[in-house]
Amino acid sequence: MDSVLRAIYLFGKLIKFSHTIFAMPFALSSVVLAHVYNTPVKWKTFFWILVAMVSARSAAMGFNRWADLRFDRLNPRTLSRPSVTGAISPRTIFLLIIFFSALFILSAYQLGALCFWLSFPTLGVLLSYSYTKRFTSWSHLYLGFAIGLAPLGAWIAVTGSWDWRIVPLTVALLTYISGFDILYACQDIDFDRMVGLYSLPSRFGVRKALVISSILHLITFISLLSLIPIFNLGKVYGIFLVIIGFLLLWEHSMVRPEDLSRVPIAFFHVNSMVSVALFAGIGLDVLFK
Repeated sequence: MDSVLRAIYLFGKLIKFSHTIFAMPFALSSVVLAHVYNTPVKWKTFFWILVAMVSARSAAMGFNRWADLRFDRLNPRTLSRPSVTGAISPRTIFLLIIFFSALFILSAYQLGALCFWLSFPTLGVLLSYSYTKRFTSWSHLYLGFAIGLAPLGAWIAVTGSWDWRIVPLTVALLTYISGFDILYACQDIDFDRMVGLYSLPSRFGVRKALVISSILHLITFISLLSLIPIFNLGKVYGIFLVIIGFLLLWEHSMVRPEDLSRVPIAFFHVNSMVSVALFAGIGLDVLFK
């Protein structure tokens, strides 16, 4: 039993399972909006959406660890990863990638024909992100696009079709992820330049990268604001949106070009609160209505 628990712990550490908190609330918010304003959600559908979210992220993060292993072995920040220490072998990681990729496709099949056929290009986008830092400094936007598909996928899973109304939430997640990934990449600016990897901080410097991150998060806020007229959201959502605005401002006030020591706090703790605040705002607004 202890060995099983340890294996689960190591895999969770490998793929940083706790970071699921960033995108999952956006997908669940999409489910709530689809349920209230379009199609009632069945429990079976909700279950398979959760399976699809977890399996897609696990496959993508596992592939990232497998593809970046040679870089992770050189980066002081990543030396404690199970893939680097040898606690999880490359072969095991590869098998886990295959398992979770298959599980994602199965969950998409359970959600309907459209989701099933879309699962293949979606999986391709998720896995290919791992190679973008090898040739473009805008890999952060590609990551945002890949993860930003979550609300759109959840909406299609519930309604069976595409709808323009969910686009602002997708754009919000795209820019939100891209923005804080730029902040996170500031920690590796020297390493990226040394080994020839691309990122906005390594190309433009920390100061300009922070400006780009701020612009992206401004777009995030505007996109979330646009949900009010689109879905007729009320005061409760408005209150939480103000909280999200303050959290984003707080996040950027914590990171300075001359002081990157608080990037981990801004990256995980503040962004976790942003995601939770969004879901709470939409959920409670709908509930009180």
